[in-house]
Amino acid sequence: MAKKRLIFTLLYNNGDFMLSRNFRLQKAGNINWLKSNYNFKRIAFSIDELIILDVSRNKRNLSCFCDHIKLIAEECFIPIAAGGGVVSLEHARTILNSGADKIVVNTALLKHPSLIKELVKIYGSQCIIASIDVIKKEDQLECYISNGMEKVNQDFCNYIKYVISLGVGEVYLNSIDKDGSGQGYMVALLEQLDNSVKVPIIIAGGAGNWSHLLEGLKHNMSQAVATANLFNFIGEGFPNARRRLLENSLDLATWSVDKVVSVND
Repeated sequence: MAKKRLIFTLLYNNGDFMLSRNFRLQKAGNINWLKSNYNFKRIAFSIDELIILDVSRNKRNLSCFCDHIKLIAEECFIPIAAGGGVVSLEHARTILNSGADKIVVNTALLKHPSLIKELVKIYGSQCIIASIDVIKKEDQLECYISNGMEKVNQDFCNYIKYVISLGVGEVYLNSIDKDGSGQGYMVALLEQLDNSVKVPIIIAGGAGNWSHLLEGLKHNMSQAVATANLFNFIGEGFPNARRRLLENSLDLATWSVDKVVSVND
């Protein structure tokens, strides 16, 4: 069985990196701010993967986004997944050629299913992560696309099955309600899944400390947890969190987080 994973998500918006609360964005800083607060050579020993999402609300600048992927990839020697507004094979290829190892898709799952199948055919399932954004309304789970603006006219379970049928390799399951709250994951999303779901599930939205990561990773339907909380895991946040997870017998990769590259290297 594959080991469980800890993932750091970066939200990019037209040259800046953002905090998000229920999909409302607030600027944290630019690439220089990010590098001054996160030494990627160091945290590469504490996280298993990095996801970079272009959540720009205005017109996206693919060239600028890819320049930022390159700058991060130069220092971060772990798998990188990236996406946001992917609408064509060329769009995906440009992101992969910028240093990303995987493509993240969301709106295209519903709007351009033939593109998803083509990407799977060319690059393989393991290269494609399906991102699904969810809102809980009363007792119902509703899925959304287009930065949380457009509701999917399928119920949660059927949409999951539809997305998996396209051949994707993983599902990034994100709670809009919990997004940026720091109050923990919406574990109810995982409770709705059954053993027919064979692809790895990444739970996202709400993690504010290591105990939330632990709760998500301990669930049998979750193979990975993600956090986009830029402030709660700053500095020693990720090294400390991984130590605590390993102390709680989580089945994570066990390289030492103390065996790191010098900050000034």
